Amino acid sequence: MVLITEDLIRRRAEHNNCEIFSLEEISLHQQDVERIEHLDKWCRELKILYLQNNLIPKIENVGRLKKLEYLNLALNNIEKIENLEGCESLQKLDLTVNFVGEVSTIQSLKHNLHLRELYLVGNPCAQYDGYRKYVVATLPQLKWLDGKEIERSERIQALQDYRQVQQQIKEEEEAYLLRRARERQEAQNKSCTQQSASRNPGFDGRWYTDINNTFYRPIFFRPTENKENCPDVNPGGEDEDQEDKAFWQQPSQYTPESRLEAHRYMEEKRKSKESKSEDGKKVKPPRTMITQDGRALNVNEPKLDFSLVDDEENNQFILDLGIYRHLDTSLVDVDVQPNYVRVLVKSKPFQLVLPEEVKPDSSSAKRSQTTGHLVVTMPKVPAAMDTDITYWDATYRQFSSF
Repeated sequence: MVLITEDLIRRRAEHNNCEIFSLEEISLHQQDVERIEHLDKWCRELKILYLQNNLIPKIENVGRLKKLEYLNLALNNIEKIENLEGCESLQKLDLTVNFVGEVSTIQSLKHNLHLRELYLVGNPCAQYDGYRKYVVATLPQLKWLDGKEIERSERIQALQDYRQVQQQIKEEEEAYLLRRARERQEAQNKSCTQQSASRNPGFDGRWYTDINNTFYRPIFFRPTENKENCPDVNPGGEDEDQEDKAFWQQPSQYTPESRLEAHRYMEEKRKSKESKSEDGKKVKPPRTMITQDGRALNVNEPKLDFSLVDDEENNQFILDLGIYRHLDTSLVDVDVQPNYVRVLVKSKPFQLVLPEEVKPDSSSAKRSQTTGHLVVTMPKVPAAMDTDITYWDATYRQFSSF
């Protein structure tokens, strides 16, 4: 279950510098949210709220959003229109493809005097005979219903037929509520059957559920038609492929319960795939810094710019390593060896082989105050030839004194 948290809202409020109290628009679509909460406390200035394509079963906790003008709750699991009386500025409400069967609950929208657009297409109530007439007559403030403008003549006709249509709607609504009660009971029985089957498998080791239904899942629940929201059909082999086919092809009624079931199944498949992917990842071998024969290698894992200057006048090497200006010095570790210099930047090694031998004990490292670069100064070891010449000069002077 995904919760609406302060962190989630701030991440979705980048256009407002992550400030939530002055936020006027936010999009929380396709987040697998299962409940509306906290928005009426944290985001009182909201004018536009996108919550489409989630798993929300109930409209709640939006009554304090006095400035809310547009609420999009399409593709959720909502069955009633409720708790919107406090949204005084509401102008557009989108409930496309939900499960609103109690069309009489639109009575609550009479308090939303500024409501101009309402979308209920794709809901069970939109299939009722007289549905449009009933809504048009009940909500005189509406200008558009399901994307179609309400003509003056249409409203007059709807008001004239209102009593007859109201009785017709009442009968269809009662029949729908009885059907929904049976669907809930069937879903509960199916859940109990699955829990029992998890302890008692069938003769072939597979699990079976009731197939005495008459409707199939809508096409947008099938993984072949909605690849963005569904796992791969064959993530782990033939067994997984058969399991997918068994699940997606079994008969099922189009209900909030079946939509949740499909979502839970897809989540389990996704987590299973991620787990297998993590298990299948190869462990990265440690970086080779020194070969088996003792030879140092050049390595630049942090991918930093650098320069090595041979300061012949002062007989030293100067390494300028372009580490990040704002990087804390505690995250940098310098190690100078006679033949190479190694710098660990946030645990990533930079190693450079030196063309001549240096004195590690006399070397120094400091940060540049202007660029933030690391500057490592490494005095060279005097060449062997120079040492021999000095030795023979001293010996010659000693012999010549005799």
